[in-house]
Amino acid sequence: MMDGERTAVERRSIDIVPQAERHGSVRSLFTVWFAGNMQITTVVTGALGIALGLSLGWALVALAIGNLFGAVFMALHSAQGPKLGIPQMIQSRAQFGFRGAILPLILVLLMYVGFFASSAVLGGDALHAVTGWPDVLCIVLVSIVCTVLAAYGYRLIHSYERWISLVSGITFVVLTVLLLVHHPVGSSIHFGHTSFGSFLAVVAVAATWQITFAPYVADYSRYLPRRTSRTAAFWWTYAGSAIGAIWMMWLGAAITAVIVPKGADVASVVGLAPAHTGDVVSVVLILGVIAINVLNLYGMFMSATTTLTAIRPFGVTSRLRVSFVVGAAVVGTAVALAGRGDFLANYENFILFLAYFLIPWTAINLADFYLLRKERYDLAAIFDPNGRYGNVNWRAMAAYLIGVAVEIPFISSSFYTGPMVKHLGDADISWILGLIVSAVLYYVLMRPVVRAEQAAGLFREESEALT
Repeated sequence: MMDGERTAVERRSIDIVPQAERHGSVRSLFTVWFAGNMQITTVVTGALGIALGLSLGWALVALAIGNLFGAVFMALHSAQGPKLGIPQMIQSRAQFGFRGAILPLILVLLMYVGFFASSAVLGGDALHAVTGWPDVLCIVLVSIVCTVLAAYGYRLIHSYERWISLVSGITFVVLTVLLLVHHPVGSSIHFGHTSFGSFLAVVAVAATWQITFAPYVADYSRYLPRRTSRTAAFWWTYAGSAIGAIWMMWLGAAITAVIVPKGADVASVVGLAPAHTGDVVSVVLILGVIAINVLNLYGMFMSATTTLTAIRPFGVTSRLRVSFVVGAAVVGTAVALAGRGDFLANYENFILFLAYFLIPWTAINLADFYLLRKERYDLAAIFDPNGRYGNVNWRAMAAYLIGVAVEIPFISSSFYTGPMVKHLGDADISWILGLIVSAVLYYVLMRPVVRAEQAAGLFREESEALT
């Protein structure tokens, strides 16, 4: 590929990436998801392990278990990208139907806006710490950088994440060593009596953190050559996301346990640095926020485009692409500016609540890809409102809605607490039930349909469409 093409605005959006345009190494998936987790929002999330009442020892265990379990699902989605060559959410049309997929898409869009806004505020705080500029200006400037990267697209995003992985990794190694040397972290790790409900709540926070990556993880693997090993795509993604998230959440839990009881934040992380180097750490935190927010913004663009083309099909030109990215950035930035106070905390709770609605989607998508259709899809039909997958797949919709309904009585959050939670010692098992019920129900309802497709020889057409 010519050097000029490497820096040009990405031409592809939600369309199929032809084999001739496939490129890159599967190892790049590690740096994308490592960089995406090596940032202040992950650190703040880890502080919840202490805030929810666990000792440091049990918090570290719960955060590790949740991330290791949740990363399995997001990494399984990543392995879909090289096989199909299309973004993650448009593939949902094969399960929910051409327009049926709009329902999970709307929920995903709300999630993106919330995560973009919360990260933008934290990035603005870090920029303010360096420059002293007004908060509003700092938030806007961080969002502008994200907009430029997202507008240029896939190649520039991968390049940025690769460098930020290195910079963030070195910086946080130093900060972690300083934390261990200058603060009594070791003596603070104890495993006394703990509440099972609180422990499971922290596991749920960490697991859903990983699962919320699922709606856009294949967006960053779809340009890889189709011959890319599914196993390699899984493990490089899994390692990057799990290692980055566990490290940062452990750091957040430790800071909260031994330094700042109110919870880790930008100031407490910067405070770990030696004198006169705090500004350097602040800059790294800003770069880390950009690393995750460009993924959020790129995902907002993909999901908005998928939704709108389902309502009224149209082609996405480079100019229209940039307009969509800018529009998404404006919305996310506006929410960030409005949410600098209590509203933002409430909105973050709302986003975590939305995660419960994404869990049945991920269960259905993975059950369809790996267990039913076994990686074979008619890609042309995914873009055809009159194609094989129909307008709305009511079997998938039933499995999805029943999965959500089963979750609701068992949800335990500051946003909503279900009536069954108190009978389980305040434990939140809703996400586990959502995964199991949705996957099993979808498999049972769709198995006759897939068998009919096999009997009609449609799977041969699917295989040919992918060559």
